[in-house]
Amino acid sequence: MGSLLDAIFTVLAVAAPLALAAAYLKRAHTLARERRPVPGWRQLSFIAGMLVICVATSGPLESLAEEMVSTHMVQHLLLADLSSLLLVLGLTGPVMQPLLANRAARPLRFLTHPVVAISVFTFNLFLWHSPPLYQAVLHSEPLHVLEHLLFIGTGMLLWMPLFGPLPKPQWFGKGAHVIYTVGIWLPAMVLANTLMWTGVEIYPDYARTAMAHGVSPIADQSTGGAILMVECMIAALAIFAWVFLRWAKEDIERQELLDLAQDSGVELTPARAGRAVAAGRGAELRTRVEAERT
Repeated sequence: MGSLLDAIFTVLAVAAPLALAAAYLKRAHTLARERRPVPGWRQLSFIAGMLVICVATSGPLESLAEEMVSTHMVQHLLLADLSSLLLVLGLTGPVMQPLLANRAARPLRFLTHPVVAISVFTFNLFLWHSPPLYQAVLHSEPLHVLEHLLFIGTGMLLWMPLFGPLPKPQWFGKGAHVIYTVGIWLPAMVLANTLMWTGVEIYPDYARTAMAHGVSPIADQSTGGAILMVECMIAALAIFAWVFLRWAKEDIERQELLDLAQDSGVELTPARAGRAVAAGRGAELRTRVEAERT
């Protein structure tokens, strides 16, 4: 019975993402016919996210993740960070419209609030890396699947305030983006340093299988922490770069709108221009200013 259940979950690990990818492409095709096309790069991002899930939850990586803490960490990062980010980048308001129209999805707006999203993600991160649960998934395939789903789900919540199409609080500007990024980075660095320097086997159930691969349990555990640390640093630097580049780009666009309005004799306040640019409606405002000039 156990082997049959494992086989079923193995098939679902590939079939479910592929089914969701097909549903996404069907929605994108519908929007294209309605002249609300989803940009090609977003479609590629969503499909890539689903493929990352397939790679992370099946095949050699899945088997090795049950034997090595370091490989299990790689699997978690692929699910909680990379795949979830790619999926969020693939979403647009029109794509999510049928979901948001469903009453059952109403809590989504609350869960994607920056404070709630980062809190839920951090709690989930430490919950599943606690020794009892981290080792329990080795002996329960349903629990392991639940772990993966929660990593993907909370990861998507985490990235939504930064890259998702849902409305954000007015206070969640560029400065808040930086603070939010630090809030992502700091708890993960605490976990990474704990794994690297504790010197004690936190997950003894992995000891025998790690040694079978010629790696001491402490070294395996420390490697897992190092992988997490490096990934966190790369992700944080990338987000910081994105925030500052976007900040500079929006400042330039805002000033260009103000200059255009002044040359056209159209009244436009810096606050209004800033709000339009931050909301991605700079081009729309430019068109209005040019129309008023003519």
